[in-house]
Amino acid sequence: MQRPQSRPTSPHLTIWRWQVWAISSITHRITGIGLYIVGIGMFTWYLMAAAMGPNSYATFVSFAGGWLGQLILVGLTWSLFQHMSSGIRHFFMDVGKGYGRTASSRSAAATFICSLAITAVFWSYIWIR
Repeated sequence: MQRPQSRPTSPHLTIWRWQVWAISSITHRITGIGLYIVGIGMFTWYLMAAAMGPNSYATFVSFAGGWLGQLILVGLTWSLFQHMSSGIRHFFMDVGKGYGRTASSRSAAATFICSLAITAVFWSYIWIR
């Protein structure tokens, strides 16, 4: 039996585009993995530096206070708030709320807006202080 030369494709593949609820779902998974890997790494480094003495702790504080450390910490904070906002969205969906097309899209967009706003307020407070 011979295989056909060109395989049929779904007509929807050419018109399909990302929806905000799909991006929210994928982002929820990615932020969970990122929080686990990067968060555990930073926290372990912090604990080890504190236990090893003042020189090690000063090295950690120097890194965390630098631009790369601040970028990582802001990213971790945004990941935390995004993951938390998306988790709250899923709690509402678990009880049957927000399954409509517009409600689902709005709540997914709200997770991004809320996480960015809370991160901005959080770090504004930290940097102003």
